[in-house]
Amino acid sequence: MSIKRVLIANRGEIAVRIARACKLLGVESVLACSDADRESLAARMVDRVVCIGPAQATASYLDQDAVITAAIGTGCDAVHPGYGFLSERAAFRRLCDEAGIVFIGPRADAIAAMGDKLTALRLARSAGVPTIPGCDELKTAADARREAARIGLPVMLKASAGGGGRGMRIVRALADIEAAYTAASAEAQTAFGDGTLYMEKYVERARHIEVQVFGDAHGNLVHLGERDCSVQRRHQKLIEEAPSPAVDDATRQALTAAALQLARAVSYSGAGTVEFMMDADTRACYFLEMNTRIQVEHPVTEAITGLDLVAEQIRVAGGAPLSFAQRDVELSGHAIECRINAEDARNDFTPAPGTIARWRAPRGPGIRIDSHCHEGCVVPPFYDSMIGKLIVHGESRGDAIDKMLSALDRFIIDGVTTTAPFSRAIVASDAFRRAAVTTAWLEQSFLPEYMKLEAQS
Repeated sequence: MSIKRVLIANRGEIAVRIARACKLLGVESVLACSDADRESLAARMVDRVVCIGPAQATASYLDQDAVITAAIGTGCDAVHPGYGFLSERAAFRRLCDEAGIVFIGPRADAIAAMGDKLTALRLARSAGVPTIPGCDELKTAADARREAARIGLPVMLKASAGGGGRGMRIVRALADIEAAYTAASAEAQTAFGDGTLYMEKYVERARHIEVQVFGDAHGNLVHLGERDCSVQRRHQKLIEEAPSPAVDDATRQALTAAALQLARAVSYSGAGTVEFMMDADTRACYFLEMNTRIQVEHPVTEAITGLDLVAEQIRVAGGAPLSFAQRDVELSGHAIECRINAEDARNDFTPAPGTIARWRAPRGPGIRIDSHCHEGCVVPPFYDSMIGKLIVHGESRGDAIDKMLSALDRFIIDGVTTTAPFSRAIVASDAFRRAAVTTAWLEQSFLPEYMKLEAQS
């Protein structure tokens, strides 16, 4: 069965990205948008627009019934959820199945298994994937104290149903464990409706490495190499690159094999990402989680493989086998992505909505912009502050760094404050060029120095 009409159940740059993939495949597209996005770039690109609610995401993009109704009402035979919003909701996948609508993503059981961090950890262990020492489930603060003493400090408390850095606390002293447990559990309950926590040994010098996998309904499963997402603030990725400059061939082989083992354990179909933490000192790697959707940072993988992952998602969801085998995947050069957010880095990264007065994106070989923005467009205060992604591809990592610096210098955005200058400072730093960063580097080392220099300027 081939897909003929796709409902795009998302907004911003990923909605634009999906619309372009539909056009490439000759598939009709319908945008399900909030009232705030009626005039968006994505709305101008699709064949039809249907408003599913007011600006607030809970009453529009997160309204599962409204999205299903929009798909049925516009005659769509498939829904692409993008990332965020409904993309990893097993219940939404089941609603699509019941309505006879193709969900462009994995099956509900795979989403559910990987969406619960404790279930995912148990599956990883049973599949022979290395996991970090820890405790599967904590019921009380007393449990947390006992397990922290057993595992050894420092430890990290994590929300079982969580993600995005919420419901997480690092604990370095037993005296702090009860307060950290109470705060993390309350935060998780508010954010996810589930306050369950688990505990892991905290690795002080860690890199965040993830492997892109892709499967189909015919049993084919491949990996597309790894990405390095170690530049983070509050557990949120800021800059990603592929391949990882910290991974040698032996580690790469072990990581990709482990990622495929886990994906096979849930008969995975579609695009997915298996995330690992690597101890920067010992190179030991441990499973973190699996994201059952397209990732924000997928363009760096596209750059080094020459593949269109979103178009492949649509083809595979329509029943086609993967258009490539593992032997066809060749990694070429190096790619870096900077997320550009409408935020004021000098003011604790406060969101900076507004109207873009001038938008001059850099152009040239090996430079790509994924964005929904243009001159005159409004950056609303209701959603995530990311307004675009700048991706470069070079023959080597050094070439890619130089290309990124040049592109950022030529990227002109007026009317709203953005993180582009902050990204440039990171990429220009000696630590980044030497690939000497960890997930804690930006907040512990780079940001204090950056703020000091900004205060002096």
